[in-house]
Amino acid sequence: MPEITLLGWFHTIIAIVALLAGFYTLAVYKIISLENRTGQVYLVCTMIAAVTALMIYNQGGFGPAHILAVLTILALVAGFLVSKIPAFSKIAAYFQAFCYSGTLLFHMIPAITDGLLRLPVNDPILSTFKDPLLLKFYLLFVVIFIIGYVFQFFWIKKQIAAV
Repeated sequence: MPEITLLGWFHTIIAIVALLAGFYTLAVYKIISLENRTGQVYLVCTMIAAVTALMIYNQGGFGPAHILAVLTILALVAGFLVSKIPAFSKIAAYFQAFCYSGTLLFHMIPAITDGLLRLPVNDPILSTFKDPLLLKFYLLFVVIFIIGYVFQFFWIKKQIAAV
């Protein structure tokens, strides 16, 4: 793996702040939203992390991490816009939760990849992007996302029914 540049460090620190805020927000509020401070921190830091990811080309060109960054930006924009369009008011909370929680999945894939390929510093756990362990982590993250979203779906449904 190439050395981390100053932009890479900035991106990594912002992404870690986003992840911490995102997991905290889910644990406390059950969904990520702009209605609470930690949700705002998560969403802003996630946007910054996605934009800065598009400026990092350590692997020689536009790659999977860039695709995830584009998907993250699209999910953030879609999650925001759906709550502003009256025609989508019945599904807005569900779709927004799906989009915003999906960005956590998009964070975790490059985070685990980069972490396992870089750490520990002089003897990384993995040496290639094609290691089967990475695929197992990716699958685990997708399963956790699906299970988490199902819980969010029913939590949102319960909140709406209570109103």
